[in-house]
Amino acid sequence: MISSLPSTSPFKLTPVSTPSTTTLTTLKTTTFNLKKPRFQPIKSSQKTQPHMIEKETPETHRPDTFLRQSDDVTSSSSSPSSSVRGRFEKMIREAQDSVCAAIEEADGGGKFKEDVWSRAGGGGGISRVLQNGNVWEKAGVNVSVVYGVMPPEAYRAANPSSVENGEVKPGPVPFFAAGISSVLHPKNPFAPTLHFNYRYFETDARKDAPGAPRQWWFGGGTDLTPAYIFDEDVKHFHTVQKNACDKFDPTFYPRFKKWCDDYFYIKHRNERRGLGGIFFDDLNDYDQEMLLSFATECANSVVPAYIPIIERRKDTPFTEQNKEWQQLRRGRYVEFNLVYDRGTTFGLKTGGRIESILVSLPLTARWEYDHQPEEGSEEWKLLDACINPKEWL
Repeated sequence: MISSLPSTSPFKLTPVSTPSTTTLTTLKTTTFNLKKPRFQPIKSSQKTQPHMIEKETPETHRPDTFLRQSDDVTSSSSSPSSSVRGRFEKMIREAQDSVCAAIEEADGGGKFKEDVWSRAGGGGGISRVLQNGNVWEKAGVNVSVVYGVMPPEAYRAANPSSVENGEVKPGPVPFFAAGISSVLHPKNPFAPTLHFNYRYFETDARKDAPGAPRQWWFGGGTDLTPAYIFDEDVKHFHTVQKNACDKFDPTFYPRFKKWCDDYFYIKHRNERRGLGGIFFDDLNDYDQEMLLSFATECANSVVPAYIPIIERRKDTPFTEQNKEWQQLRRGRYVEFNLVYDRGTTFGLKTGGRIESILVSLPLTARWEYDHQPEEGSEEWKLLDACINPKEWL
């Protein structure tokens, strides 16, 4: 189970070593207390330009909630919100604490650096990044709550199914989004990269107004990207995903496993980014409470799916050749995220916080001209599995 948010932050602000010129994240130093006045809706005089979300402001306090007061049914900070928005925010913040604590324990030395930020009209986030640890080269775990107005092209990136169904009218689309997003890049080439993301989205346009109709949906997934295949690791990972899915619907795992294989496809390479997991998006054809519980179960499954694999592989001896192959696969990771990933595309089109958007990129990566692994090698086996997705269970 995920514990509730502590009264004080368990994450000390430990200075990280000076990043190299390849570092993709600029770090700032802050200190944290918990109490902060609730956000109020933005005044008309403060409104930003159309098609953008507001510029973020660094904070020295971590608020109880990033929701606007009008969104949270309860006014007491000691009482839990009864709104889906409020309960989803609580879930992702608890998941952030749980995952970060597990990562720090497994790393045995590295500490997350934390930034808190907000926007005047409501919303904000908590970004945590660990760099140059004992185990992880770079690990980011971010939560955010966002209010904004997106242009039609951003809505198409966020919800292409509605566009295909002809549900979108011309004009900007007011939206609410909350989510947790994480990418964990280990140092050891035999330890896999993990990505997970769980989000809740609403559009707010009135029925007769320009833009999209009011609607909601859930999205997310957890996927594994190793440089080398260990069958027992991949089977363990997929078993945890299947067990989480089976608690709600036995069709979820095969459906979302295929969705994951299809989504993380690098078209210009004709290969997948990794060995999959589960992925779903635009999910609103089930009971809302059921989907909230499902997203919670999936987030709770991250640590048991991943940390046992890290414990097995983090100290495995490796060669320079192994490291170079890992860096080549990291290059594929960069290509997918910058060219195809819907979350990255949405964030860039709406003027989101750039450090949070790009935290998924590895600290280092590599490209070689026309690199081809030797057929039958361990590197070739990984590439073959990325070209031809397998059933692991």
